[in-house]
Amino acid sequence: MKKISAFFVLIASAFFILGFQHDDPVKRTYLIYDADGGEIDYSDLEERALAADLIFFGEQHNSAIAHWLQYELVQDLAADSSKNTTIGMEMFEADQQVLIDEYFAGFISQSSFENEARLWNNYQTDYKPVLEFARENELELIATNIPRRYASAVYGGGLTVLDALSNEAKQWIAPLPIEVDLSLPGYQNMVEAAHGHGGDNLIYAQAVKDATMAYFILLNMGVGDQLIHINGSYHSANREGIIWYIEEAVSGYEIFTINTITADDINVVEVDRLKEADVTIVVPSTMTTTY
Repeated sequence: MKKISAFFVLIASAFFILGFQHDDPVKRTYLIYDADGGEIDYSDLEERALAADLIFFGEQHNSAIAHWLQYELVQDLAADSSKNTTIGMEMFEADQQVLIDEYFAGFISQSSFENEARLWNNYQTDYKPVLEFARENELELIATNIPRRYASAVYGGGLTVLDALSNEAKQWIAPLPIEVDLSLPGYQNMVEAAHGHGGDNLIYAQAVKDATMAYFILLNMGVGDQLIHINGSYHSANREGIIWYIEEAVSGYEIFTINTITADDINVVEVDRLKEADVTIVVPSTMTTTY
């Protein structure tokens, strides 16, 4: 039995109020576009997701619309019995997998899990609904991210600091050495946005996250599996980040990318922004956020 949290009831009510008051068709809560700028609806997005092996749902971490659509899409993918649906999440670090598995198996309580799992501050509103749906429906949920302490160490000391880790610690990151293409536009844009602070180490710290998420995604893909991965948009935009590492490692997977952006007028969006993913969800910049 699916449980809809009060959060989603509240969001649904907000959609009704914002989307339909005064019968004004302009006051829509979001629009979905394909990469060519054509407006599509959710059923088109769902159809394309169902046909893919790997779905990357790039979010803005505080977007209530993105989190709601993630929840809806996970349910719709799980309803297709022709594939085994797995969920991967940036929001959980690889060494937390044991806690997820123990909670799903009923060995530990919800309170024990939530107290020990180093949850993001917006977990209760934004990620708990997906995790609980996975638990209740016996779907596998994968913690894909590198433990933050190791990414922080790379930011401070470069990639070589990972060599000094114990073998036990190395099991939570992608196999070493990790290749990094410093010239990728996404990484270069990050350095520019930081005005040079952090230098190459800023890129390396991002790259070890991307490489590790790609590694654990591929490690958990079986024959006939379909995996939806929830991550910040910058980890999958322009098929860089995580996807670059996946495509460097293997070929043959059908990959479908979703991006989330905001715009002052969702009816008018820069074409270049829409080319960052196969499908882009555009949310009004005035939409309420979760933090």
